[in-house]
Amino acid sequence: MFSRLFVAAFNCLQAYVFIGRVEVGVALQISFIHSSSQDKVVEVCSKEQEIAIALGSNVGDRLQNFNEALRLMKKSGIHITRHACLYETAPAYVTDQPQFLNSAVRAVTKLGPHELLSAVKNIEKQLGRTAGIRYGPRPIDLDILLYGKYKVHSDILTVPHERIWERPFVLAPLIDLLGSDVDTDVVASWHALAADHGGLFETWEKAGGECLVGKEGMRRVLPIGNSLWDWSCKTSVMGVLNLTPDSFSDGGKFQSIDAAVSQVRLMVSDGADMIDIGAQSTRPMAPMISVEEELDRLIPVLEAITGMPEMSGKLISVDTFYSKVASEAVKSGAHIVNDVSAGELDPEMHKVVADLNVPYIAMHMRGDPCTMQNNENLQYDDVCNQIALELHSKIRDAELSGIPAWRIIIDPGIGFSKNTKQNLEILRGIPKIRAAIASRSLGLSHVPMLVGPSRKKFLGEVCSRPVATERDPATVAAVTIGVLGGANIVRVHNVRDNVDAVRICDAMLKEM
Repeated sequence: MFSRLFVAAFNCLQAYVFIGRVEVGVALQISFIHSSSQDKVVEVCSKEQEIAIALGSNVGDRLQNFNEALRLMKKSGIHITRHACLYETAPAYVTDQPQFLNSAVRAVTKLGPHELLSAVKNIEKQLGRTAGIRYGPRPIDLDILLYGKYKVHSDILTVPHERIWERPFVLAPLIDLLGSDVDTDVVASWHALAADHGGLFETWEKAGGECLVGKEGMRRVLPIGNSLWDWSCKTSVMGVLNLTPDSFSDGGKFQSIDAAVSQVRLMVSDGADMIDIGAQSTRPMAPMISVEEELDRLIPVLEAITGMPEMSGKLISVDTFYSKVASEAVKSGAHIVNDVSAGELDPEMHKVVADLNVPYIAMHMRGDPCTMQNNENLQYDDVCNQIALELHSKIRDAELSGIPAWRIIIDPGIGFSKNTKQNLEILRGIPKIRAAIASRSLGLSHVPMLVGPSRKKFLGEVCSRPVATERDPATVAAVTIGVLGGANIVRVHNVRDNVDAVRICDAMLKEM
């Protein structure tokens, strides 16, 4: 991998005119920009430059500070293309202060480096940043980490940021913005600018690498409601509540409010962490119902469930591929949007979810429920790699629409446009799926993964159980394989048995 970091010829197409001094490092074709307070700098941008900016906050509503900073960046001509994961970290240097949220974004801009500095300083000011203790508390901290293929040295700006190499809370999100494959000459130049010959990856490993994440002082988190969820602590169990007359396992059983509330109460008492409510069947060949019919089924039950005392501390996701249903459900108390089409069946979904600021479960599926099991949609050369690449493409669309990586959960879509053999390959191939996504985005490869094998047809085919409700033991086995392979959420009908299964899996994983 590292040998490829220095192969690309870096053709710097952005012109800078300085009354000062410009030097070019010929060997690496990286430009070095020097100026002082006496130099008058005129920056003439002929091409967008790719940049990386770190974000930090430990005062006020930290997440809202991030959201507002991202909004102001876009208004300032900083077009965000990738987001890192979100990290909660212990303060450095000045330790007597609240914990920080840290992340980073990758973006393109036509602003010159000093214009960019002015823009981010203005954003900090708008969000209440004032002069204070160095390294002390602040509502927002925006640092320019990397700027195109340039090294910048002036009285007010140094790029790469001079303290990148000593700060794991900066390195972790910066690495998230890269893929394990070096896919552009700009990324190759960023590796070449690193403190180590092996590039940014070697620098990160020397700092402690992935072993640092999840330990005291740095944890990867996903914001849900008013809390931060560290999905590495335990596997979450999501109980299924179908409000449909035609779902493959329990269609028609929970259409009344009383029946639905009773089932939720049972699942919560059995140990469910989340309840996934669906008012539209997505079984093979299921006909689509209208937005209005789905809302008529969903909202009364959702409102009743959110009012249950037992739901305190529990999460509710809405299983829908309609953006209007997603929006109305979140207004009525849902915390998560679970979209089996990853935005494919409603072009407005990504934009709507971005504006809702809630977690988004993006599932892999080809076609729609009526077409997903046709012969064309079941053709894979390598099912795990192709799921990863197709799912990554959908997630990138979501990111570009404004859903940051720190709000995304992925689902490989067991039972959706896959046959029995392919479903089994997915269960044993979760690490392979993550690795294939990592080749393009290390950040997205780290996000939580949901698997939903519960009572599905492939289990019946393997175990000769044609009746869906007789597949619970097979579901426990499938869930166990998934959790030991790296799944973070399991979506199941029988909560009690699967809670026990994941507890055993979690205990085993802690011993490994």
